[in-house]
Amino acid sequence: MSARTDVWQAKFERLRSNKLFELLVISVILISALVIGVKTYPLPPLANQAIVIMDWGITLFFAVEIVVRFLGESDRRQFFRSGWNVFDTLIVAVSLIPIEDSELALIGRLVRIFRVLRMVSIIPELRTLLNSLLKALPQLGYVMLMMFIIFYIYAALGSTFFAAINPELWGDISISMLTLFRIMTFEDWTDVMYETMAIYPLSWSFYLSFIFLSAFAFLNMIIGIVVNVLEEEHQAQAREEALAAGEPTLAELRDEIQGLRRLLESRQS
Repeated sequence: MSARTDVWQAKFERLRSNKLFELLVISVILISALVIGVKTYPLPPLANQAIVIMDWGITLFFAVEIVVRFLGESDRRQFFRSGWNVFDTLIVAVSLIPIEDSELALIGRLVRIFRVLRMVSIIPELRTLLNSLLKALPQLGYVMLMMFIIFYIYAALGSTFFAAINPELWGDISISMLTLFRIMTFEDWTDVMYETMAIYPLSWSFYLSFIFLSAFAFLNMIIGIVVNVLEEEHQAQAREEALAAGEPTLAELRDEIQGLRRLLESRQS
């Protein structure tokens, strides 16, 4: 019985690892996203019925796919220790509940929207990118705190000097921070600058210094942190793959070289 179970587990594992099966799952996720988009348009009743049938077919396919992934796991207790597997299972399980015509219909629609996120759990590169972003959050927090301080200082200055010129943009510190965000994103910021330059000709230095600090300096710092963490994540994955393949790590090679060096020195002496 155990041997038969192992045979079926191996078959499900091969199916789960098959590239065509992965492409099929990705294609169905994309179709699911298109169905969600089509639902936002006014459609004739026949098209709505076809979309409902297609939606249930997609949900059943996802349920089968989760079962295949679960049965293909060598140690099934490890399956739900992965956060992505738990997420996928919850999304599929809630999608199977017929709540479309009940008070919980909104939850059903939201769950179907979040099915698009399953693309992250299927594609390893997207998982790596998301993990890198999450690991970069502690470092990004300090950069964001410094950006908030810069925003607060410039908002206080803008509210102090420019409130009388345009209260809608500089009336208080909260509105001033919103205006500064508009300037940082280059959304018609020159109109704001020329308006204040009519009263304060040197106010251009206020805008240019703020843009340099926020849009250039801090944005490049954020990009640098994310890229650095992403590179570390790739290196960690490469080390894990090397260990899984039985390849020696850099530390092991260094130890072997040192051992050979000591052996040569001992023979020469």
